[in-house]
Amino acid sequence: EVSKHVTVVQSGQGADEIFAGYHWYPPLLNSQHPVDEYRQVFFDRDQKEFLRVVHPRFHGDDHSQRFVETHFSEPGASRPIDKALRLDTTIMLVDDPVKRVDNMTMAWSLEARVPFLDHEVVELAARVPAEMKIAQGGKGILKEVARRVIPAEVIDRPKGYFPVPALKYLRGPYLGMVKEVLLSQTSQNREIFQRDYIVELLKNPDDHL
Repeated sequence: EVSKHVTVVQSGQGADEIFAGYHWYPPLLNSQHPVDEYRQVFFDRDQKEFLRVVHPRFHGDDHSQRFVETHFSEPGASRPIDKALRLDTTIMLVDDPVKRVDNMTMAWSLEARVPFLDHEVVELAARVPAEMKIAQGGKGILKEVARRVIPAEVIDRPKGYFPVPALKYLRGPYLGMVKEVLLSQTSQNREIFQRDYIVELLKNPDDHL
């Protein structure tokens, strides 16, 4: 509908990552175990479960753990929360939200602008103390500036999310389709998953939510 009237739109992408708007930032302010706490937020499966699911030929080191450890160990950010903000801004934001918005808008002949990701804004935000960012439930410094021109009922409304629709319960024809694919001879030949474990999961998927 928007593309019928305009060709360029503004997007608020990046504000949460550079001004600490997400709920996982405050606990990282002075965390003693930042890598573990960050993992709990971003990784929905641990290494032990991963090894149960995939074929032994894929077994090896915990690359997800190493990924976070490597980025957190880089110089330039001394506090856990700043390490997380840097990782989210330079890696997560680029590979997920920004790419997603670009794909969706371009699919409808729209071009999205992301003013919060202007390099001067990002550089300024990086110099703002974390305490000023997590204030007021997150994005504190940004909210404070915005109060000069935007009504409080807009700024202080509950945070909204835009999750991708997911199929939570695997039943009926969907279950049959998944079984057909994962238990096929072609799937077995690829040796990606542990077949016995997949069979166990598909016997009663609701038990493994």
